[in-house]
Amino acid sequence: MVEFDRSVLGKESAPVTYEVEKGAIRKFAEAIGDPNPIYYDEEAAKKAGLKGIIAPPTFFCTFLPRELPDLKMEFGRVRLNGGNEYEYFHPIHPGDRITVTAKYTDVTEKTGRTGKMVFIITEVTYTNQEGTVVAKARNTGIRRE
Repeated sequence: MVEFDRSVLGKESAPVTYEVEKGAIRKFAEAIGDPNPIYYDEEAAKKAGLKGIIAPPTFFCTFLPRELPDLKMEFGRVRLNGGNEYEYFHPIHPGDRITVTAKYTDVTEKTGRTGKMVFIITEVTYTNQEGTVVAKARNTGIRRE
C-alpha cells in the first residue's frame, strides 16, 4: 500500500464562509446558459412556489474550501479528476451565508492497465447560516505514476 498520513482522514478543513449575492447568482446562471427565470426574476420565483430567486444547483461549486491537511503522499506524478458527485438538499438564496468544510474520507489503491493508482475521496459540505446542510460534494482524485 502507498504510504500516507492516515491521521488526516476524517479531519475537516477550517470552515470558510461566503455571502451569496443576487448579482453573482445572475452572472452564474448567465455563464452556464440557463434562462430559467427563477434565477433572475423575484416574481417568477414566487410564482414557482419559492420565497424568492434561488441559485442554480451547481452554484455552490463556486465556494471553495480551505486547504486540507497534507496527506504526505509521495506517490503519483500524474493527477487526474476521477469524477464528482453532488447531493442537493435545500435551495440557496441571495443573502445566505454558506460555510464550506472539506475532509478526506477514503484512500484506496488499485492496479489497472496502466499500473498502480491511488483514489483519494474528498467530501465537501455546504451549510447555510441556519446550520442546514444545503449540499454535499464527493470528489474522486486519482494519482498514478
